[in-house]
Amino acid sequence: MNVLVYLVPMALALGLTGLVAFLWSLRAGQYDDLDGAALRILSDDDVPDGAAAPDREVG
Repeated sequence: MNVLVYLVPMALALGLTGLVAFLWSLRAGQYDDLDGAALRILSDDDVPDGAAAPDREVG
C-alpha cells in the first residue's frame, strides 16, 4: 500500500505533463493544416517529366 503514495502522484504528474504538451501543440499550430500532409504524399514532384507514366514501349 505504501507504493501508492509514490505511484498516484507520479501518474498525475505524467498526465498533467501530457495535457500541457497537447495544449502547447495546439497553441503552436501543429494541427492547423491536416489536409496538407495527406495531399502532399500524393504529389509526384520528385519524378521527372515523362517518367511517371510512359505512353509507349521502347524497343
